[in-house]
Formats: sequence, structure tokens, C-alpha cells
Amino acid sequence: MRFLSNKNLSNKNWTNRFGAIALNSLISGLIGAVGIIPITSSAASAQAAYGSYVGVGPSFGLSSGDDSGSSNAAVIAVRYRLLELPISLRAQALVFGDTPALVPTVSYDIPLNWQTDAYIGAGVVLQDGGEGNASPLGNQTSFVIQPGVDYSLPYSDLVIFGNAIIAFDAYRDGGGTAASLQGGVGLRF
Repeated sequence: MRFLSNKNLSNKNWTNRFGAIALNSLISGLIGAVGIIPITSSAASAQAAYGSYVGVGPSFGLSSGDDSGSSNAAVIAVRYRLLELPISLRAQALVFGDTPALVPTVSYDIPLNWQTDAYIGAGVVLQDGGEGNASPLGNQTSFVIQPGVDYSLPYSDLVIFGNAIIAFDAYRDGGGTAASLQGGVGLRF
């Protein structure tokens, strides 16, 4: 125990040396940790389903302007998503029915999660059907509203889409509203 009673290692001197070593080690460790782990934070935000697509599927008319019943068709759907904005340009062609129809719309996209977005669009239905020849959206050009949903399948370029189109003043004889449901699968580009 003679080494503890040495004048060079008094309690005060030993405590100062130990404290300096401990403080030096703590500072070095913190600097090293900050250098390895950058301290940044950013808010997580959902984005609208990324990508434009072209898709196909069925279209089912829900109404008719006369007693002939509703009409069905095939749909070819195109979505062009504007980058940096929650807006998309959309077009749907209803083909292989009594009268073909083209429905261009502009939509506002609302992200629900990383793969899904809902949207509401407005545009026109361009068609020229005669009496007895109506598309699922009537037989004359009219204003439309288009609510819908797009779902991007994870780890693929496929999109599942579904929407409704409501056409106002859609029939030549008597006006009236026409509605149809569309759905299908698209390929992102």
C-alpha cells in the first residue's frame, strides 16, 4: 500500500486525472457518434400513386335515356400524371358499345397511402349517338364528373383502377343524367 501513500498521487491529484480522462473519452465518443450518425429529420409525406399508365377493362352503364336499357362497353384508360403537382390529365375511350365515346378529364389526386390515391375529375364526354344508339354515357356531348381510385401494385408496374363517370344532360330526348362504372388493369410508363 505504499504506492497509495505516495505524495505524487494524492486523492485530489488522482481525482483530477481520472476526471480529465473520463471527460476526454466522453467528448471523443460524442464527436465520433455525431460524425457517424448524421442528425437530420424530415417529415414523411405520402405521394400520389407515382406514374402515368395505360389500361383496359370493362365499362358498365347504369342508366339509359329510353326504354332500351343500359349499355356496356370496353374502356381504354390513359393517365398522365403531372410531376410535382397532384393533378393528372386523364382520357377514357369507351369502345365496342353501341356508340363510341371519348372522355377527357383533368383530375385532382388525393394520396391515401404510398400505393393508393383517390381522385375527382371534371371534363366532357364527346359522342354523337342517334336515337337508340347510346354509349354507357348517353348519346350527346355533355359535362362529366369522374371520381375514382388508382392502386399501384407493389414491386410491379401494374395499376388497378376504378372510377365512375356521371354525365349531365346526356340524352338528346329529355336530357337526363347518365352514369357508368369502369375498372381495369393498367401498365405504368
